[in-house]
Amino acid sequence: MRSLTLCTGLGLFAVQAVVGATSWTNTPFNPPSIPLAVRTPYLSTWLPQGQGVALNSEWATHWGGQTTAWTGFVKVDDESYSYLGAASVAGSSFTQATQKSMTFTSTQSIFVLSAGPVDVTVTFLSPVDATDFVRQSIPMSYMHVSVASTDGATHSVQVYSDISGEWASGSDSWDIEWSTTATDILSHQYTLVSPAVYEEISDRAQYGNWYYSMLNGAGATAQIGRDITVRGGFLNNSVLSTTAKDNNFRAISDSWPVFGLAKDLGKVGSTAASVTFAVGHIRDPAIKYVLAGNAKQARSLYFWSKYSTANQVISFFLNDYNTALATANALDKQVQTDATKISDDYAGIVALSIRQAMAANEITISKNAFGAWNTSDVMYFMKEISSDGNVNTVDVVFPAHPIFLYLNPKLGEYLLEPLYRYQASGLYPNKWSVHDMGAHYPKADGHNDGTDEAMPVEESGNMLIMALSFARATNDTTQIKRYESLLDQWTQYLIEDSLIPAFQLSTDDFAGQLANQTNLAIKGIIGIRCMAEISKLLGNTAKYTNYSSIAADYVTKWQVYSASKTGAHLTLDYNDDASWGLAYNLYSDVRLGLKLFPQSVYDEQTAWYKTVINQYGVPLDTRHTYTKSDWSVWTSAIVTDTGLRDQFISTLTAYVSNGLNNVPFSDLFDTISGKTAGFQARPVVGGHLALLLV
Repeated sequence: MRSLTLCTGLGLFAVQAVVGATSWTNTPFNPPSIPLAVRTPYLSTWLPQGQGVALNSEWATHWGGQTTAWTGFVKVDDESYSYLGAASVAGSSFTQATQKSMTFTSTQSIFVLSAGPVDVTVTFLSPVDATDFVRQSIPMSYMHVSVASTDGATHSVQVYSDISGEWASGSDSWDIEWSTTATDILSHQYTLVSPAVYEEISDRAQYGNWYYSMLNGAGATAQIGRDITVRGGFLNNSVLSTTAKDNNFRAISDSWPVFGLAKDLGKVGSTAASVTFAVGHIRDPAIKYVLAGNAKQARSLYFWSKYSTANQVISFFLNDYNTALATANALDKQVQTDATKISDDYAGIVALSIRQAMAANEITISKNAFGAWNTSDVMYFMKEISSDGNVNTVDVVFPAHPIFLYLNPKLGEYLLEPLYRYQASGLYPNKWSVHDMGAHYPKADGHNDGTDEAMPVEESGNMLIMALSFARATNDTTQIKRYESLLDQWTQYLIEDSLIPAFQLSTDDFAGQLANQTNLAIKGIIGIRCMAEISKLLGNTAKYTNYSSIAADYVTKWQVYSASKTGAHLTLDYNDDASWGLAYNLYSDVRLGLKLFPQSVYDEQTAWYKTVINQYGVPLDTRHTYTKSDWSVWTSAIVTDTGLRDQFISTLTAYVSNGLNNVPFSDLFDTISGKTAGFQARPVVGGHLALLLV
């Protein structure tokens, strides 16, 4: 993570602390930004909200804010309506459909709009299927458009949609080229004329192919060309031209080429008729990974083990929609059931977090010496979105890891594997855990010079806690046995530096370095105890006894060092009596059932937080008024009063629905103003599932 200065976000609306009100209903609330196609670090398109933005009144954007134009029209009895995007088409007329509702779940964002005598339901589905690695690794997302009559009569209906070349790069000046496939699918493909493998501009991949596709058949047409030409052709003729060819490959911003698809649904009555579109970004290789000896390995997305061409995977994806929807509905129901046991507010927070957290990750495999896919060599890679783009940042994986414990703990092991394997190679020179696998995604080059961002206690403690967590959850000790010496090495470091941590950074590095951090010491001590538990799992009783004894002794001493002499609370740093902060690292003690810290600590902190909570939550610590959403949820899980737990959650809901922000769920925000403080779309929101695990 990187340091930053506090800045304000832009304006938005929601249901709780209201700045404005929409003319449509929002369920469960109106978030800062609504996920549309949110599937990978590069396929990540949102509808910024503010006080409320209709689906057909603004352009969708990449999580970083750049426009990813996505357009939709529907013709009803030759009358044209827009349902998606903010297009204006010279020489053609249309009316904006009227948005009636917006609903989001863990996997879907659903809009209902009225277009004259019909309702148009637009469902954006970004599948989350954490146990099916083929499906989970396909970098594609659905838009399903369903139309039904509302007046009892039948109506002639045609549906159109396009995406623009803006999806292809972080700069509109780059040239693109394109083609169309017409088999069992109608699929537009476009790519940069001069791609750069593994490179990015503004967090957008500078290589790979973009696809916009639908199933082929009666009434399906496709066209590529200038935006006003293609859109105007549909609006004026109800169909796209199959003969007009635009082969003038050019810059994204030169006459704005778009990739249009249309479907004539025929006569539509009260029984809905529909069409499904798929948008995707397929690149190969996906990740560059450093091997022993400093060799570099090209790794590919897991789905290639089953499909040999892009058209094959697109065909599967489109034909799989009904299965994908059923799977998504089942997950949505499970999450809703589990989360509402805490509260309705909590269910909304979790639902908004899942796609965002999962879309930061990609499942990869390698090839063996004979060129065959090696599906036993699975590695999962995470981009530290927004804050600096590192690969598998340990202190970003750590706050996110509850989502993997909930959905599939094996994914957690596969996230740790690149870190373990790299450090076991001997390329990394430091005795503590590495901070990340590479300075910028998708290049997992390591840090052979040892000059990665130093968080020695933080990352060593994180790795030990996660090692035990995933081994227990999978009931598999293979990984911890393979890397036992590394885990032991990090434990030895924690014994040296965790009780009285030296001047250093913690995961909250934006707040700066600090010595004697109370909360950081908690993590280090828990890390030592986790190594004791790991030793027990591996049958080493002597190590278990030794490390358990050290951790217990450190807790006794820590209680003296960390206690404020002027108030009943833990300090932020030793001997700074007026200071305090969120002791979120206690969460691992609770979740793992270690009972390492005495009950009195939890009771004292519970009483204290009641006295310092602001409108939008408890500040992270006394240095600033901002807080972190992930750590707030973790803290809510360790307080001993359910009323306070619920207050942590309700204030978080108030923030995320207050209408003052318009970026994908920011985990850093001010507890007084309710405005975001610089982060957005980060995978750490996976930590919002923490309450589902205790």
